[in-house]
Amino acid sequence: LELARLRGAMAQSGASLQNYNNELVRCIEDLREKREEVNRSIAKDEEEKAKIQNDLRILTERLARINDNLARKIASRNEYDKTIQETEAAYGKIMESSQTLLHVLKRESVNLTKNKQKSGAQ
Repeated sequence: LELARLRGAMAQSGASLQNYNNELVRCIEDLREKREEVNRSIAKDEEEKAKIQNDLRILTERLARINDNLARKIASRNEYDKTIQETEAAYGKIMESSQTLLHVLKRESVNLTKNKQKSGAQ
């Protein structure tokens, strides 16, 4: 009787051990599935990161080209501004000189007319 009870206890213990083993295997499989899920997510994120880095490189190169173009165009505009300013200043001086010359001519014309009238009156 004692032997039968011992065999029964051992059989029950063996069944429990098998259940633990099965549960442990299931847990390991679950962990592996979750790990694979995380691994796929990592691969997806790394792919997106590489794409963004490439886009960033392209945009950075474009920005550098635009900055260079802007610098050249701003320098060109500044040259235009300087030339326009100098030309307007020179034009202003020409206008002043023309006005002065016109006044001088009118005064001389009046003087010549007066002198002619004086000469004609004598």
